[in-house]
Amino acid sequence: MKQSILTPRAAALERIKALVLDTLSSPESKRAYGQALDDFFRWCEAAAVTEFSKATVNAYRTALEQRHLSSSTINQRLSAIRKLAVEAADNQFIPLDQAMAISRVKGTRQAGVRTGHWLTREQAERLISEPDATTLRGVRDRALLAVLIGCGLRCRETASLCVGHIQRRDGRWVIVDLIGKGRRVRSVPMPLWTRQTIEVWLTMTGIDSGFLFRRLDNGGRAAGDHLTAKRIFQIVGSAGARIGIPRLAPHDLRRTFARLAHQGRSSLEQIQLSLGHASVMTTERYLGVRQDLNDAPCDHLGIAIEVSR
Repeated sequence: MKQSILTPRAAALERIKALVLDTLSSPESKRAYGQALDDFFRWCEAAAVTEFSKATVNAYRTALEQRHLSSSTINQRLSAIRKLAVEAADNQFIPLDQAMAISRVKGTRQAGVRTGHWLTREQAERLISEPDATTLRGVRDRALLAVLIGCGLRCRETASLCVGHIQRRDGRWVIVDLIGKGRRVRSVPMPLWTRQTIEVWLTMTGIDSGFLFRRLDNGGRAAGDHLTAKRIFQIVGSAGARIGIPRLAPHDLRRTFARLAHQGRSSLEQIQLSLGHASVMTTERYLGVRQDLNDAPCDHLGIAIEVSR
């Protein structure tokens, strides 16, 4: 008899999912994998699937493709399911050979390279200057935007940034011992103008330790709780919309840091170190250096036509 881990009983599903989530250290990974597995379980229930097998996962992959999800989304969900199979086998829910077969389900190949979103230097300057510096909220938001663009931090890294992380090293300001993705520790040099915006925020609030960026209470005072990643996303999006750049995200500012640094002749290796990328290929994708949109092949076609209006 074939063993099954897919069951309509919610308690059993939650137990299996917990096996996977317990292996993850990143809150963001836990959230993404949890959502992926919940979607898989819902699909199985709707399709009346009762067996966890390679054929089932292949059918689910086809269903994801029919929903026109991006390659990265599909591959992330398949990765969660492969991990589910490994943990299920390790805990004797399914045979090992069944788990190995599931692990061989191929992901979806991404065609081409997705174009990232970068700001020009002028747009970056406008964005940082957009919040009202006469208000405490505006001072905080300016400092926040200056950190995202000036240091290239991830959203969650910025949310968890503490005053103690910012120190003087070799005659300059540096964010030291920052724990990033994959629990990799790095130090990130900080431009003077970023430090100056932070200094104004610290002076106005009296904050001298703990979390750097904090929410404001109903009285307009800095509270003890740090800004959430969701709130940072909202601040960036609102500031972007006000300068005419809709749907701007914190990661776009990380890409902007990389692109402007590269245009300013910073080495690829140093940009990689600041961003905390394990692979230089990831850094290259952030820069978009393989596709020059300012000197593209279509600019050299030599075709000139007159278009009537």
